[in-house]
Amino acid sequence: MDKKTNTTKLPTVNARIAPVAGMDVLSRNEVTRLRDASQGGLNALLRRCALAVLTSGSENDNALGIFESYPDFDIQVLQQDRGIKLELKNAPASAFVDGHIIRGIHELLFAVVRDIVYVANQIQAGRFQLEDSHGITHAVFEILRNARALKPNVEPNLAVCWGGHSISRTEYDYTKKVGYELGLRGFDICTGCGPGAMKGPMKGATIAHAKQRLRGRRYIGITEPGIIAAESPNAIVNNLVIMPDIEKRLEAFVRTGHGIIVFPGGVGTAEEILYLLGILLHPANAGVPFPLVFSGPRESAAYFERIDAFLKLVLGDSIAEHYRIVVGNPEETSRRMAEGVEKVRLYRLDNKDAFFFNWALTIEHAFQQPFRPTHANMAGLNLHRDQPRHLLAADLRRAFSGIVAGNVKEDGLREIAANGPFVIDGDPEIMRALDALLTSFVEQQRMKLPGTAYVPCYRVKT
Repeated sequence: MDKKTNTTKLPTVNARIAPVAGMDVLSRNEVTRLRDASQGGLNALLRRCALAVLTSGSENDNALGIFESYPDFDIQVLQQDRGIKLELKNAPASAFVDGHIIRGIHELLFAVVRDIVYVANQIQAGRFQLEDSHGITHAVFEILRNARALKPNVEPNLAVCWGGHSISRTEYDYTKKVGYELGLRGFDICTGCGPGAMKGPMKGATIAHAKQRLRGRRYIGITEPGIIAAESPNAIVNNLVIMPDIEKRLEAFVRTGHGIIVFPGGVGTAEEILYLLGILLHPANAGVPFPLVFSGPRESAAYFERIDAFLKLVLGDSIAEHYRIVVGNPEETSRRMAEGVEKVRLYRLDNKDAFFFNWALTIEHAFQQPFRPTHANMAGLNLHRDQPRHLLAADLRRAFSGIVAGNVKEDGLREIAANGPFVIDGDPEIMRALDALLTSFVEQQRMKLPGTAYVPCYRVKT
């Protein structure tokens, strides 16, 4: 391993690393595609995801900014007589200790290779009928199974935690306390794998698992190529899964998790809330138990009041039947989750449904079809009440997804730079409420990390 300093004064490392267990060989064709830097190759995707893993812990939520910090970073897959190796050039030195790559980062690097190869060989190659809802669900299942994220013969115990990467210290400490209470009750944790509310619950749970002498616990991080560079995996994640797009990522959360806790966040968190509530509003899912708890410190009470008011205005007062709000009480949050998951367990037993994957939920194609946030697509969203509530939730979810892209994703940042802010239009009352909600996110510094000036990537027509 050679250590040097690049032109941006950030220390870098050159190294070759062998695979950890589970990724020993690749075909010549797979290696060729991973080395191919052309538009049809996989090298650009590999480089993007690998650099995100190597910069774990960095305080940067700009996908382009990471590459500007390490412009000379390169990764190549080498095929050798005894298997493969990854050759890293100008890699962040922070990923190494005394000349050796940190074990967790080592494992996640090869998880990146695993998922990129699998998606290219199986999903993009046309094995699944992605125009069909059932085909998409099976694709999600196969990616998760290949990543060994599905564990049979385990009682329901996976709590999904959603929330923002840009949150206050008080809110972050609260997520750790909730994670601790969940860990004491034997819950494993699944998040979007990044910092903030995605890291806190995992950190709290590790202490609780140690106190309870629970070994081999799962800290699952589910991400996708567009967001990983802006939300690098935190150091606690021990099972990283890279889904092909945000829609499959969201379905993976809902299909694998036994309940979801939502902490304070910004537009990404609002997108996740609308995705799940849209699914729960579907008539076919009326009898399927799915615990959903909104929780935060007392200082965040106003945040949840605003979210609650927005949801009721847009989707009707009855929407509140699908979630509970718990403020300032980590123990109560965890107890409610445990009670809800017990109902999930009994329901799965009665209906002979798997514990490790929720096949019972109906997820319409409107929630599964990848949404490309262009100016035309954002302007074309149907944000009016003259449609079923779950379909309105689907398009509202797309609106928030577009803002996330404009805030932090590479493609979205380039779209905004070239064509200016997205224009969002719809029912006047909904637009006023949406504008007020987004303004509150800006004022509370939930759009970008603190200290980063925020220029809106959207304009709501009111």
